[in-house]
Amino acid sequence: MERALRGIAGFFILISLLLAHFVDMRWLWFTAFVGANLLQSAFTNWCPMMTILKKCGMKS
Repeated sequence: MERALRGIAGFFILISLLLAHFVDMRWLWFTAFVGANLLQSAFTNWCPMMTILKKCGMKS
């Protein structure tokens, strides 16, 4: 599950950077949200995406 979580986070960051470059700079707020979520999950060991992945049937 951790590999999937890192992959999804990386994908979200890269997509938001592309959107910020080609569409609107305000997409960087999404990048900041993903980064802040990763930071808080380092301290709390909880991430909303992990809950979503568990409900989709992914095993840890």
